[in-house]
Amino acid sequence: MDDKQRVRLLSLLKTHFGFDRFLPLQEEIVRHVLTDRDALVLMPTGGGKSLCYQLPALVREGVMLVVSPLIALMKDQVDGLKANGIAAELINSTLSNSRIADIKASLQRGDIKILYLAPERLASEGFMEFLRGININGIAVDEAHCISQWGHDFRPDYLNLKDLRDEFPDAGVIALTATATLRVRKDIIDHLRLKDARIFLSSFDRPNLHYDIRPKDKAFSDLITVLHSPQCKDRSAIIYCFSRKDTETLAEDLCQKGFKTEAYHAGLNTKERHDVQERFIRDETPIITATIAFGMGIDKPDIRLVVHYALPRSVEGYYQETGRAGRDGLPSICMLFYSYADKFKQEYFIDQIADEAERKRARDKLETMIAFCGGNICRRKFLLQYFGEKCEKDNCASCDRCVRPKETFDATVIGREVLESVRSTGSRFGVQYIVDILRGSTNERICRFGHDALPSHGQGRGFDALQLKEIIGSLMEKGFLSRAQGEYPVLELTAEGNNFLNGHAELMLPQLRTAAKLVVDDQAGLSTSHRASLREGEALWDQRLFEELRVLRKQLADSRGVPPFVIFSDVSLREMLVSLPQTDEDFLAVKGVGEQKLKWFGPAFMGVIGSYISRR
Repeated sequence: MDDKQRVRLLSLLKTHFGFDRFLPLQEEIVRHVLTDRDALVLMPTGGGKSLCYQLPALVREGVMLVVSPLIALMKDQVDGLKANGIAAELINSTLSNSRIADIKASLQRGDIKILYLAPERLASEGFMEFLRGININGIAVDEAHCISQWGHDFRPDYLNLKDLRDEFPDAGVIALTATATLRVRKDIIDHLRLKDARIFLSSFDRPNLHYDIRPKDKAFSDLITVLHSPQCKDRSAIIYCFSRKDTETLAEDLCQKGFKTEAYHAGLNTKERHDVQERFIRDETPIITATIAFGMGIDKPDIRLVVHYALPRSVEGYYQETGRAGRDGLPSICMLFYSYADKFKQEYFIDQIADEAERKRARDKLETMIAFCGGNICRRKFLLQYFGEKCEKDNCASCDRCVRPKETFDATVIGREVLESVRSTGSRFGVQYIVDILRGSTNERICRFGHDALPSHGQGRGFDALQLKEIIGSLMEKGFLSRAQGEYPVLELTAEGNNFLNGHAELMLPQLRTAAKLVVDDQAGLSTSHRASLREGEALWDQRLFEELRVLRKQLADSRGVPPFVIFSDVSLREMLVSLPQTDEDFLAVKGVGEQKLKWFGPAFMGVIGSYISRR
């Protein structure tokens, strides 16, 4: 790329997107796309994937075709592009036939630069024939992991995208995703028939996210504390629950505590789901309790808290869902409340899967998720290593393991009693039954099997049931116990566990979290660096002015029928609070402000800032 073309790209970047420079890898990817060569882009949520195909679309003649899985995501993308002065449209099932006809006419005239489509649209009668009459200059496949059965969100319709490749063999294809293991990456390349594709692998690290995993016994009180913290108060939050009933119960409980909350699940009709999502996107309902069906199609950058109130099914799903927090790069929190009861719930549903290979894949993914929750290494390091990225640091200073490292205790005696209970009962019982033996229960079942006469019976009375379950979990993590691959979730003694029982080694296990006081400070357990960044930001700007700018942003968004973040992100507002721009030149210097937004919104925002300056 020569200097002249680079200058043009930087000019378009500022004029339409309001950025003075590219994020890591963006310029390299844009240059590659402009050569019509295929690419696979793995970049975390908030890393700027969309710009990698949106900017090339502005440079070239013709239309960039974007395949995206969800209607809401398309709408947010198109709203944002239009607010930046870019001719973009979408075609999906929500549009009337007359509106679709108008968009097709605009495409034939060459008035549209970017067109968003769902994969199902490509299979509709006559649509592929229509596309043949359009100058397609490139194809972007968003959420490309949906094409793989090894991905966490497989969509069969994505497999039909190979037909699109056959129809437009000369158009370069760029596949984009935030989550893909090595196996999923291979599937993407194979199923999309990418030719000599270059793989652009950005870091999976999201340094602005604080990962915090806690025992579930005090989940609600911990959640209330976090929602009252300065970082999360009156800010957008998603709380993922296990079932429809759980979403509704938790929403009611939060409303009773004074939090404006709504539930979202598949039991609502289409209009109800749409209305709940719209109120969340438009900052009218700050907190959503939801099943995992919620969130994939949301482009909202200012979600400050993502909570998993139950165990996720896989690390990929967890990473994708937590990736919805802090897409604007500002500090945000990802909490997960974990219990073994949730593990067994997930296993029950996995056992209902008819296909044996799919069932095994789901079980393997769940076991990895359990290892993540119970593991003692840095959460960030675990995630990065899972996705094949090296992580040299053992302490990220921004997850619960690193901020509140666990001490160990001598578990030699109780560990031997647990393992002996499993061995002496023939590895035929589950966790709760072993806990009952250790706690000295004389229930009918234990007496009927004669297990009240075991030497280990009652030897765990010094621990409560939750602590014993945690010890069993730690023994599973060490490889001394495993879950039998059968109809029921029974515990089995492994070879390592048997060797330990037959030897004289000492056993140190992580200190029991259920036995210790849960530390929750006013920053919801944030790391020192996160607390410092918050204090530094608050020292530079007035919270009252921030709220005034948020109110103005909401008013302008409502008048245009778009979400507030389409007008300006929180990052842009915070820069305004620091620089207090009063001229067009100063306003253009704010990140996220281009020529179009200066023209449309500059006078109103500078007016509010001017009034603030005069009062001060």
